[in-house]
Order: sequence, then C-alpha cells, then structure tokens
Amino acid sequence: MSHQSQCRPLSTHPFDDDKLHEECGVFGIYGTEDAAAHSVLGLHALQHRGQEAAGITAFDGKQFVTQRQLGLVADNFTSEKLIGTLKGDAAIGHVRYSTAGGSSIRNVQPLFADLATGGFAVSHNGNLTNAWHLRRQLVKHGSIFQSTSDSEVIIHLVATSGCHTLLDKLIDALHKIEGAYSLVTLTREGLMGVRDPLGVRPLVLGKLGDAYILCSETCALDILGARYERDVEPGEIVIINNNAGVPTIRSIKPFEQCNPRPCIFEHVYFARPDSLVDGLSVYDVRKRIGAELAREAAVDADVVIPVPDSGVPGAIGYAAESGIPFELGIIRNHYVGRTFIEPSDQIRHLGVRLKHNANRWQIDGKRIILVDDSIVRGTTSLKIVDMMRQAGAREVHMRIASPPTRHSCFYGVDTPERSKLLAARMDIDEMCRYIHADSLAFVSIDGLYRACQQENGRQMDRPSYCDACFTGDYPTHLTDQDQEPDLKQRAEITALN
Repeated sequence: MSHQSQCRPLSTHPFDDDKLHEECGVFGIYGTEDAAAHSVLGLHALQHRGQEAAGITAFDGKQFVTQRQLGLVADNFTSEKLIGTLKGDAAIGHVRYSTAGGSSIRNVQPLFADLATGGFAVSHNGNLTNAWHLRRQLVKHGSIFQSTSDSEVIIHLVATSGCHTLLDKLIDALHKIEGAYSLVTLTREGLMGVRDPLGVRPLVLGKLGDAYILCSETCALDILGARYERDVEPGEIVIINNNAGVPTIRSIKPFEQCNPRPCIFEHVYFARPDSLVDGLSVYDVRKRIGAELAREAAVDADVVIPVPDSGVPGAIGYAAESGIPFELGIIRNHYVGRTFIEPSDQIRHLGVRLKHNANRWQIDGKRIILVDDSIVRGTTSLKIVDMMRQAGAREVHMRIASPPTRHSCFYGVDTPERSKLLAARMDIDEMCRYIHADSLAFVSIDGLYRACQQENGRQMDRPSYCDACFTGDYPTHLTDQDQEPDLKQRAEITALN
C-alpha cells in the first residue's frame, strides 16, 4: 500500500527507525448496530500495525460516509459527534504506517469511489509488486488517480473491468495484480474479505452475536469479546451480506491453488503477542524462538535481559532453556510517543535513553545476554550495548530472535533500501564489532521454522513461509523492480504530497 522500499525515506521518528514496520491493519464488521464504534475499538487493538493515520467508512443502507484522519485512533475517533456521523450496521476501517507515499490525507484509507455498480470502499494491507506497471497502463487509458497509494490501482481495475457483477469485477482485477494483499471491501451488497493466493498478509474471521468480523489479527476480536472462527484462507474471498435480516457468509476460491507463503515476520515482530497467526500463538512461537537460540548459541552468562518490548518472549524462552535467570535490565519509557518528532540535535544525541533506560542494579558487574527480535540498521543495538557497558556490564552478548535481515521486503513492510541493512553489508563478526558486543548470534532459519512448528526446518524446495527478508527468496514476480519504473514520474507524484 505504498511505494517500493528503496524509494522510502528514513522514518520520521528518530527513536523508531531501527525497526521494521508493518504498514497497516484492516478491520471490517457487518450486521451490528454502531458498526463504526465497534470498528474504533478494533482499530485500537490494531494500532501497533500503523500509527500515522486511521480511517473508517460506514454504510447505513442508503449512503456511505467516510472519516479519515492523520494520527492515532484515540486522538481522532473519540468524539460522539464524529462517530455519530458514521451510521449503519456495516463498516470497514484501516490504520496506516506512512512511507514514501507521505502522510497526506489523500493516502489515508479506506479509499472510496462511486462506481457504475455503486459505492466501493476498500482497506488494504500489503503491497502490490506491479502497481506502477498497472498504474501507467491505467493512466494511458484515461484513469485519474487521486493518491500515490498502490491500493488505488485496485479500485481503477475494478472500475474498468468488463465483467458485469461487482464480485466478478473484483475477481477480474485481482487476477491482474501481483504481490501481497489482504483486503476488506464494503459495498451495497455487503462486506467482503480477500486474501492473496500466497496468504502473505494475515486476515481472520470472527463472530460477535450474529455479526461477522474480518480483521488483521485476533487481538481485534478479543477487544470486542468476539469469537475467533478461523483464518481466511490464502486465495479465498469471503462474502458477507444480508439474508432475510440475518448476516450470512459464503466463500469462493477463484484462484489457482499454490503453496501458501504467509509472512514469517508476523511471528517474529509484527503481530501482537496475544494474537493467533496461522493458528499459532505468537507468544508461544516467540518463546520457542528464544529456546532455539539458547540451544544454537549458548554462552556463559549471569543474566538474560530482553530489549523491550518485542524481545521479552524470546528472552523468557532463552532463560528457561538455558537455566540462566531472566531479569528486566532495561526499562522502556512508553510515553516518548510523537513528542520528539523533530528533536534538537542534543535531544537526538540522547537517542535510545529517551525510550530505554538501564536498570543498573540488574546489570552492574554481570555478564549479560541481550535478546532482541532483529537488527535492521544496527544503530539501536549499538546504543543499547553501549548503555549496558556504561551501566557496569562485564560482558554483553547479543542474541537475535530472527535470522539476519539481508533483503528488502516488497510485500507491505517498511524496510530500508538494502544498502542500509547492516546484515547486507557485514558478516556476523563485523556486525558484532560494529555494535560493540562481546558476541553476536542469530537464530538459524531452520530454528525459526522449528519454532513455528515446522519440525524439519525450512524445506528448500517448498518453504512454508515468506522469508524473503532473510533468504532473498521472493515468492512472486517483482515486476516494478525488474522494469525499473520511471523514477522521475515517481518523484513527481510523491512531491504532490
């Protein structure tokens, strides 16, 4: 839902730019009063998937109303007046993490268009790898784009399809796109959820009374007290509409079957630990990754310390497997937020200390094992290792609960260009020296798969996950990358924001 990653700038948040970011979360509900209010709660639970903007489209049987705002859900969707404009028993929502498309309101979703078949609203999680190729074709034939989001390509493909029904138009459009997408759409005919044939991005189905819910993660069901029914399957379209006053559901699979490749980084970092992804508890997977690390990269030490918050389950698993005590040696300040979006040089120099502070009494004089989920640029790891030494650590051993991130993602994850990924420029020994650690180790790709209950590890000829950020094995064509789209045109469009 944005430009390809090598065109992305550094994050505008100076203390958050050394993590990979999921770019959005989607939510849809059909068949309940105050659908928009339910969507607000669901988006609250998905806020970790995108903090730059949020939007909701509601339908009351007669008209569609959309509210789209920059900023957090809690900062924008609290007033009764605002939510009161979003009437109806059906709604979809979206939270977005901004990339090079910018934080312009024109890129905030849901996107809405009046088509010949009626109103069509869409929320998209993922990234199309042939969006620029399709966009140029559509523009040549008269399409006028209002945003720089690749998600708008889907709307234009639906609008220009020669098929008769809206469902057939959507299927026709989906057959033309490549990459990753989980969609929720809202039309006069009902709510639809779509997952790409590889299932790269997650989408789950839930139920609240008679109402049905589609959302990116099960934690959005939990906040509403809804029941998790199942994952939407790769290549499946779920259609929810009204039958004699009762919401009904049906499923079709219009795509050729292929080997699913859901994103393995959902288990490493993106998903909330209290969610189920691919039927697995994210929290349990992360603990198992830590245990795999302890078996693969044991080291004598006095204490295991997580880099909060994402390193906590892995550190628990490492400590349990190794028998080394677990302690909270780093305390996170949860209130940094966006206050320092444009800090002075002096404040920026303090860097990681504004977000993390050493718990000196658990560190001084000890040999410590630091557990984190990943290393991207390496800047945060360097600062945290130095912080541990300043707090009196005798030795600092870094253990990472994912393999080295050596490749950019083109499927909906905000990654730096490859030249800025530390593991793409250095081997592990060089990385260890760069971050000033006494030792550095990453879980193996097979260890990561075993933690995801793939007992035989990664099968080279038939991997069960998309792990391209680690292996460079991209499961789809990268048309826009291969064709080197017109960078001048891309820059001009981006400048509009």
